[in-house]
Amino acid sequence: MTGGPFDALVVGAGPNGLAAAIELARHGLAVKVFEAAGSVGGGVRSAELTAPGAVHDLCSAVYPLGIGSPCFRRWPLADHGLTWVHPELPMAHPLDGGRAAVLERSLDATARRLGGDGDAWRRLMSPLAADWWTLVPDLLQPMLRLPRHPFRFAAFSLAALVPARTLAASRLAGDAGRALFAGLAAHAILPLESLASSAAALLLGAAGHAVGWPFPAGGAQRLADALTSYLTALGGEVETGHPVRDLGELPAARAVLCDLSPRPFLALAGERLPAGYRRALRRFRHAAGVFKLDLLLDGPIPWTADACRRAGTVHVCGTLDEVAASEAAVARGAVAERPFVLVAQCSLFDPLRLDPRRLPAGRQVVWAYCHAPAACDLDLSANVERQIERFAPGFRDRIVARHRRTAAGMEAYNPNYVNGDIGGGTQSVRQVLARPVARPTPYRTPVPGLYLCSASTPPGGGVHGMCGLHAARAALADRFGIRPGAHPGGAMEAGAAATAATRGG
Repeated sequence: MTGGPFDALVVGAGPNGLAAAIELARHGLAVKVFEAAGSVGGGVRSAELTAPGAVHDLCSAVYPLGIGSPCFRRWPLADHGLTWVHPELPMAHPLDGGRAAVLERSLDATARRLGGDGDAWRRLMSPLAADWWTLVPDLLQPMLRLPRHPFRFAAFSLAALVPARTLAASRLAGDAGRALFAGLAAHAILPLESLASSAAALLLGAAGHAVGWPFPAGGAQRLADALTSYLTALGGEVETGHPVRDLGELPAARAVLCDLSPRPFLALAGERLPAGYRRALRRFRHAAGVFKLDLLLDGPIPWTADACRRAGTVHVCGTLDEVAASEAAVARGAVAERPFVLVAQCSLFDPLRLDPRRLPAGRQVVWAYCHAPAACDLDLSANVERQIERFAPGFRDRIVARHRRTAAGMEAYNPNYVNGDIGGGTQSVRQVLARPVARPTPYRTPVPGLYLCSASTPPGGGVHGMCGLHAARAALADRFGIRPGAHPGGAMEAGAAATAATRGG
């Protein structure tokens, strides 16, 4: 790859592609991003799906790793329109009998709610929650790199490797504590009996205590738009509605970074990649898919448990055993009749989601999804609604409009979501260590100047931008002789403190 009007090009304007472009532009490079869709964002997009004036998040919605991201923290995104909204409670998990397990911002308050399991919860969450900004850069980097804090990293890793069902059952005695941990672990889309299935629970639980589970005011799109605004302020360019089907279509540049999963990346790069590397990418394993349901209601969800009415996110499935059974069924390729359902009720706390000029008073938008077998094209609306109705009698009567997207439809919406996998590949132990292949710098490909920067590279899924940041730093060192000195968790740049601007609790 030779020089041209741009020093570097990025294919894909998801959060990782935008983060890579920003890091390159921050070091004075001329950068251009090409995005096939008509808007930036990838899995960070919003649109009016059910009615004019009702803003729904198309894929992801709530971002503990967004506000907790070392790279997003360093950038002045508040100056480019990003405001975080914190709900009164980050998350609640209803149980039968009108009860709920609750994740509060305060670790002590959460522990008090858990009664006899309070001390055990503190021991699980406190080490990472108390030192979040010190430890999270080690956790959001390739696992084959030496951590800056090896003893603390080792302590987290030993707990994270334990299967979530085993850790919950051995450390927590009550059904509330066990259910709370199980719901957090289920975000990994792994059976709760799998090695390393505790990692998501520990990371997301600690994030809730350290930084919260907020969402962007006005919708997920506002985060993507803020990243794009910052990039253009640095001199970068973004072109939407420009699909790239072959690397030969791109203008000349010294580096090309692809925010793509292995399958679309193989289609793009083709025979330019050595046969052995192509075979390795074809062995990359994807997780199960998701079924997404967006709802317009004529009022809030009538949860029996009061805490669920005050939470931004609600995990719906019941006990540890029920969550484990749901995830095990999906791993077998079966549809869970009583699925683990994630519900986000952002409009309760963010009036910008609803336009009062175009909607009747009292309307609410609800985001929900459940895990589904890979490439499943079944409408699972009834399964999802039945689970919510179980803990919120009368919920179905409040539904005004629905928008559905199956696991197969998720890939049609975004080809990076292979078979409906929204996380860029399964988070098995092997793929945590070798993602997408076993290489010292996994962002490099065998083609000089060609890099991967998607969620299929370390540290994997989640909206945090760290895959893009690490890939950009590899390209800066390899192609431009620039070695950024600041660790991604280091001091914030001037003005970046405003990134933490929040509304709500």
